[in-house]
Amino acid sequence: MAVDTEAGGSDAASGETVTASIIGGSGFVGGELLRLLASHPNVEIVEVTSRSKAGKSVGSVHPPLRGTDLRFTEPDDPASVDVLFAATPHGVSMSQIDDFFDVADTVVDLSADFRLNTEAQYEEWYDGHDAPEYLQKAEYALPEINRENLEGAELVAGGGCNATATILGLYPLVEAGIVDGDQQIVVDVKVGSSEGGAGGGDASSHPERSGVVRPYAPTGHRHEAEIEQFLDTSVAFTCHAVDMVRGASATSHVFPSGPVSKGDLWKAYRGAYEDEPFVRMAAGGSGVYRYPEPKAVAGTNVAEVGFELDPTNKRVVVFSAIDNMMKGSAGQAIHAANIALGFEETAGLEFTGLHPVGAP
Repeated sequence: MAVDTEAGGSDAASGETVTASIIGGSGFVGGELLRLLASHPNVEIVEVTSRSKAGKSVGSVHPPLRGTDLRFTEPDDPASVDVLFAATPHGVSMSQIDDFFDVADTVVDLSADFRLNTEAQYEEWYDGHDAPEYLQKAEYALPEINRENLEGAELVAGGGCNATATILGLYPLVEAGIVDGDQQIVVDVKVGSSEGGAGGGDASSHPERSGVVRPYAPTGHRHEAEIEQFLDTSVAFTCHAVDMVRGASATSHVFPSGPVSKGDLWKAYRGAYEDEPFVRMAAGGSGVYRYPEPKAVAGTNVAEVGFELDPTNKRVVVFSAIDNMMKGSAGQAIHAANIALGFEETAGLEFTGLHPVGAP
C-alpha cells in the first residue's frame, strides 16, 4: 500500500519508513486514512481491522482502493506496529488504550476519547472516562494551535470536525486580543451527512437528508467543550444538518468590546496563518468563491478562513470551511502524526482539490 522509500538512517529525511495499522478501518474515516496512507512516502500499512468486514478486501468496502491486496482482519489480536490509528466509535479507545500501547509506540485516536483535559469534562459532556490517567498524556491533533507539543507525542487525540472549523476561524482573534473571553460569540455550523459515519442512521439517509437545513444540535453540542478549552472563551453554538456529503462550514458572529478595523483583522489572520501549509484565506475577494465554503476544499486537508467587518453592528463575521473527514478527521490525524514522528508535515497530504466538482 505504501510507496517504498530507501531506509538509510534514523530520521525522516533519510527515508525512514514506519509500520502502521488502522483499527476500525471500514468506516468513512477509516477509508480516508487508508486513501491517504496508501501514498504516504514514510508509511507502510500492515493491518486494517474491522469486526464486521473481516476477511473482505479493502477495495470491496472503499472503492478508490480497489486493486490493493489488503484485507480486513479481526481486531482481537492486533499486529505490532510503530504507529496505530484508531478510527473507532467513542468509548472504544479509552477501554483498549493499554492494549493499543502494548502493540504500538505511537497511538493516534480519531474519536472523542482523549480530546478533553480532565475527567470532570468527560463527566459533564460525555459518559465519564475509563482511562483518565491518559488524558494529560494526550496531545490535541490540530497543529495550528498545538504544533510544538505534538513533536514526539506518543498519544495524539484528533479534534472534532465542528470544533476544528470553529477554532480555526476564531483562533487568530483570540491570539490578537480582539476576543478576550468577555464578548458574546455566536457560532452556527452547517455539516454534511458523512459526519454521521457509515452507519449514520435514518437522519443521514439520502431521502431524509436531501434538501434540508435541519437544526440537530441547537444547544449543548459536545464540541463546545473543545472550543472553550482551546480558545479559553465561551461560545453559543448551534449545528445544522444540510444537503451535502462532505464538509463543515462555521459562521461565527463576534462582538468585540472595542473598535476593530479591517487592517487589524488582516494582521491577526496573517500573523496566525501566513506560514501554515493547510490554511488559506478567502475574505471577500473577486469571483464566485469569495468566502470559505466546503466545496472548495473537498477531499483536501485545507481549511479556508475568512471574515467580514460589520461596523454598523460592531460585529465581525468569521467564516471557516473544511472537509469534515479530512481536516476535520483523517487529514488532521496524519498531519499531527507527521509532526509526532518527525516527517515532513505535508507528507501524504499534498492533494489540493478539484474544480469543478459535484456537491461535496
